[in-house]
Amino acid sequence: MAKRERVMRMSVEQPLWRALTAYRVLTMLYAVGLFATAYDEFVRPWVAVAYYAVLCGWTLATLPRVANAARCTKRFLAADLTIAVTGILLTTVADAHERVQAGGPTLPSIWTAGSVLAFAIKGGWRWAALASSLVAVANLVERGSPARDTVHNVILVCIASVAIGYVVEVARASERTLARALEIEAATRERERLARDIHDSVLQVLAMVQRRGAVIGGEAAELGRMAGEQEIALRTLVSGGLVPVSRVSEDAAEGALVRAVEEEPEPGGPVDLRALLAPYAGAMVSLAEPGAPVPLTPAAAREVAAAVGAALDNVRRHAGEDARAWILVEDEPDEVIVTVRDDGPGIPEGRLVQAEGEGRLGVALSIRGRLRDLGGSAELISVPGQGTEVELKVPKDVDTRGKAEQR
Repeated sequence: MAKRERVMRMSVEQPLWRALTAYRVLTMLYAVGLFATAYDEFVRPWVAVAYYAVLCGWTLATLPRVANAARCTKRFLAADLTIAVTGILLTTVADAHERVQAGGPTLPSIWTAGSVLAFAIKGGWRWAALASSLVAVANLVERGSPARDTVHNVILVCIASVAIGYVVEVARASERTLARALEIEAATRERERLARDIHDSVLQVLAMVQRRGAVIGGEAAELGRMAGEQEIALRTLVSGGLVPVSRVSEDAAEGALVRAVEEEPEPGGPVDLRALLAPYAGAMVSLAEPGAPVPLTPAAAREVAAAVGAALDNVRRHAGEDARAWILVEDEPDEVIVTVRDDGPGIPEGRLVQAEGEGRLGVALSIRGRLRDLGGSAELISVPGQGTEVELKVPKDVDTRGKAEQR
């Protein structure tokens, strides 16, 4: 049984959340260490002790909150930023005025940046800009005047948080785009697998019913005719469904969106030859093709399809409307082979040479000329009373742009 492909999602944000968790713990210890080394210089150390007790308890208790974006809620971010801003404003109460004016550290110190970074990772650069602005206002109020070092620290935190928020938005959009593209790719592969299964089972059964019904005759012939019509319809559906989809990605503030749009292949891109040959199939024309796409350059695919159409026109013109024809498509490693065979009376020996002498160049130009321009070949085999077979060969790496312009 064939295995279905599964798209694995991988979060690019998770390493940032783990880094933020470690940063909050380390900066908490750093802030407490700064206070311990300067304990004697505080005018109200009990205020600082109370604040650090709250800060340590909050940091350790909320570690699960910064484990991922789902747990980091807006309420948590608001409370976290409130603790940071409160610590900055309490610095003027707990510490000496001289130390504050000299540019001494605030009570939360660089722990505050962790709160701002949480906004950046959760909501992007806009949330980061809002949080850093509130922290900037609190720092200016704490200092009393826009001193040089304060402005420097405020700008540094603002730029860093906004930059990280923007990078997070880009990474999130890229992740969503990649995940959606992988889903489309997996769906396309599954569709091709189903098409091969249909080709190897259902289509072959319908073709067999059509052939046996024609041989038995009577009501079986009508059943065979209906089976032939359904084979053609199903084959066209399968071939048309394998046209590659265009992936149009749209980047929005919330992330990225990929839309699957069925459209014509881009100029110069590969074309599935089966899609161009499918319209030729009918009640009197059977089409046998591989279950997977047969890619050719657009110009080469069009020329091969036109050559097949010319061969079928010759069948109808010379073998009659009741003559049956078969189209066989073979996808070889280096070339594509298309064979058109009919059950008509065949071509008398020397007839083609005579037709060219009379100026009737259908086979020479419409079939052989097209394949010759593609770097391929067209061979015609006909035995009187046993039908005619036209074998078209075209290399896969042919470049037809220049030749097409010349024509």
